[in-house]
Amino acid sequence: MKKLYISTLAATLLLTASCETDFDNSTEDVVVTSGEANFSKYVALGNSLTSGYRDGALYIDGQNESYPSMLAAQMKLAGGGEFKQPMMPNNTGGFVGLPGFGGKYTLKVINGALSPEQSAAAAALDNISSAGPYQNMGVPGAKSFHLVAPGYGSAANLQIGAANPYFVRFATSATTSVLADAMAQKPTFFSLWIGANDILSYATNGGMNSSTVGNVTTYTPAVVQPATANPATYKANDITNPAVLQQAIKGILDGLKSVGSTKGAIGNIPDVTSIPYFTRIPYNTIALDATKVQALNASLYKLLNTVASSRFSLAKVGQNPVIIIDNTLSDLSQFYTAGFAASGISATQAAFLGSAFGKARQAKEGELILLPASKVLGLDALTNAAPTATSQFIYGASFPLQDQFSLTATEATNISTATTAYNTAIKGFADSYGLAFVDARAKMIELNSASGIQWDGVKYSATFVTGGAFSLDGVHPTGRGYGIIANEFLKAINNTYKSSLPMINPNSYSGVTFP
Repeated sequence: MKKLYISTLAATLLLTASCETDFDNSTEDVVVTSGEANFSKYVALGNSLTSGYRDGALYIDGQNESYPSMLAAQMKLAGGGEFKQPMMPNNTGGFVGLPGFGGKYTLKVINGALSPEQSAAAAALDNISSAGPYQNMGVPGAKSFHLVAPGYGSAANLQIGAANPYFVRFATSATTSVLADAMAQKPTFFSLWIGANDILSYATNGGMNSSTVGNVTTYTPAVVQPATANPATYKANDITNPAVLQQAIKGILDGLKSVGSTKGAIGNIPDVTSIPYFTRIPYNTIALDATKVQALNASLYKLLNTVASSRFSLAKVGQNPVIIIDNTLSDLSQFYTAGFAASGISATQAAFLGSAFGKARQAKEGELILLPASKVLGLDALTNAAPTATSQFIYGASFPLQDQFSLTATEATNISTATTAYNTAIKGFADSYGLAFVDARAKMIELNSASGIQWDGVKYSATFVTGGAFSLDGVHPTGRGYGIIANEFLKAINNTYKSSLPMINPNSYSGVTFP
């Protein structure tokens, strides 16, 4: 058992095992021990949350504040060894020449208001495996089954969507897997936090898959995959079947066990729809005055209610629901087209509007409008530009928001059902393999509470930007948010393995940077 005597300051941090307003005071030194664990070779497996991803990108400053690097620093006090991360080459992130892998978001003043704006990608995709091995094996975008997939780090497989550029950077060969490279290191201790992306991509894309041919992108509903489907056949945003996730995690734990890695920590999945990406915009964000209400009710809503009165309520002064698409509805396009044509609109435009409203309705309380909708809501739907005095069809108010920008009640239920099944399996693995269990879901609930989380006089909440815990992408934590996560892992490890690793102070890490 490694022992180390630390200072009163470190003792203070250690004794702060819960998020109290002020740190406890101690006048005695505390012995830091590894307890029943061995931290000499710590390896972290997971996805973007493990890598230190934030602000929509992976970049140096974020990696330096990943929760595994925080854990490794505390483990070093109790005999922990070197902890290397596959560092990006800059503080912008993104990969040049790879669509969808842009640089990080920064706050800028746009039209007199602060708004996140994404930087252009700045990194070339290279392989840095020769400088490894790397102990932080978090791969942004990875789902549970990706960690056990051979070839997930093959540059050639990028062209067919079977690889991930972040793993391409540090994979030891074109045929290896994340698990295989972790096993090769024979870790004495590991952390595993995986499964969020198995539902998150469905959620952040409004329950839709997309396909781009030329410059035209089409959207089709994503699905909850059956247990019999091969994960290799999944489309990008489909929900992983719980049986597949369970098989993948079991494969990871059994693989690590086979090389003697039996001690570690495993985290469950927060309710992803409770993060700022889904809570920033209310379902009834459309503000209308008396003049607009009168105009809408006399024209658009009168026509819509003639066809399907159950889908639309008359507009009212104040806050109104966003008009969204619900793919579970019957398609009334032909009836709306006829109605628009009868109102004097040209046949071409009537067909366009009829098709747009075919499966439209007003959002209901509890349904979610996604953060990227903020860039679309209020635009003229016919020009995709700022509305003019003559604009009649406005996204959200008088024209349906595209389906990829919202989550209906049915889609939210799909997410909740999968999350519950995933978490049941993860808790079962923690119990059966004797691992420290990190209840990330409970911590997210605490962040969403009215009181939030207090640490040394600083309050953290899940509020976008001002809450301090989430970065500008609305999904990933800030450095301070990762500090909160690190403490949950530290507490679970100490409780399970009788170690005494000190807590860290989240306030000492970075939050949202304002211009």
